[in-house]
Amino acid sequence: MGDLLFLAHRSPFPPDRGDKIRAYNVLKYLAATKSVHLLAFADDRRDMDDGGLALLTASRKVLWRGKSRVVATLEALAQGKPASLTAFDDTAMREAVADVLAREAIDAIYVFSGQMAQYVPTNFAGRVIMDFCDMDSLKFADYAKDSRGPMRWLMAREAGKLRRFERVTADRVDASLFVSAAEARLFRTMTGAKNVQVIENGIDTDFFDPDATFDGIDEEGPLIVFTGQMDYRPNAEAATWFARDILPAIRSAHPAARFAIVGRSPADAVRALTDEAVIVTGEVPDVRGWLSAAACVVAPLKIARGVQNKVLEAMAMARPVVASAPAAEGIDHGGTILNGQSADDIARAVIGVLSDQAHAEAIGAKAREQVKRRYGWTARLTPLDALIGDAPAVRNAA
Repeated sequence: MGDLLFLAHRSPFPPDRGDKIRAYNVLKYLAATKSVHLLAFADDRRDMDDGGLALLTASRKVLWRGKSRVVATLEALAQGKPASLTAFDDTAMREAVADVLAREAIDAIYVFSGQMAQYVPTNFAGRVIMDFCDMDSLKFADYAKDSRGPMRWLMAREAGKLRRFERVTADRVDASLFVSAAEARLFRTMTGAKNVQVIENGIDTDFFDPDATFDGIDEEGPLIVFTGQMDYRPNAEAATWFARDILPAIRSAHPAARFAIVGRSPADAVRALTDEAVIVTGEVPDVRGWLSAAACVVAPLKIARGVQNKVLEAMAMARPVVASAPAAEGIDHGGTILNGQSADDIARAVIGVLSDQAHAEAIGAKAREQVKRRYGWTARLTPLDALIGDAPAVRNAA
């Protein structure tokens, strides 16, 4: 049995945001039966320390990715490529891939995120599994709808070119993976790709345990919490929309309610929301404390693809969740997520949660049971055995 090369657009460690959480758990699962060689980028200096991956990998190299968006866009326009690819185009990464393939007996490549597909050699004879997670091209199509002027043209261009790249990539790999059935169905319909499969996100319910003890969050009044990487455009836009267009209606019914935006690297527009009703925490050592303190967790994303880890985490912490329709899509929540499309819908749902604590606690408890039953990582990742070529007996022995 040969080794596996794992290509990731962002180092899986530490697993402290949605894409890294999925990558880390997939890597950990595959490492149970394969010698895994990791090549990844980092755009945060803390991610350059690969020591946390030592027990999971036979070899690993994390390369710094410092190319600016402006440079990537100019290169994309000059080369006729998507900027999503030129942003990750790196000579050192190509050399690292060639070195691993020449030095190790690699019989499979796991590609995490579409940006890394450009590094799979056309003459590689082993199996290639492409984990798209979700359709990036549709995300840029959504951006185009919400943009004006030159940005609208740039986003529409990116969507078109990226969709063509996704289609070509799917044709040359052994399987294309997505985090939800809805996302996989869209991909099949829009690209005609054949071997498209669903590997859902999971959640560590032992870690996200509402009965654990956390440092107290000393905030007065009912707390409404939104978590995520806050320089990521959909998160930043969701935080701004909730604070400006939804929170005032909630506070008219519950004047003491406060909105906590919890996540690292908040964009300037997010920081500017801070006032007596809005808390912007920046990075926190443990998001579970804020989730535990929340009377309600919200996910008011207007643009969302795939399965939102932030929602699964809140459910695992037995919190009532109010989410926009895009943020709830793809999650088998058993009716435990309250959702709506408009600002008024979301405001009414949050007001209902804050007004009936007993009902809110019951919804949260049911949400945790649903996550425990449906979203354990091992159960979600078991289909990888057949894709990679590992027999279940081998994994059980490992």
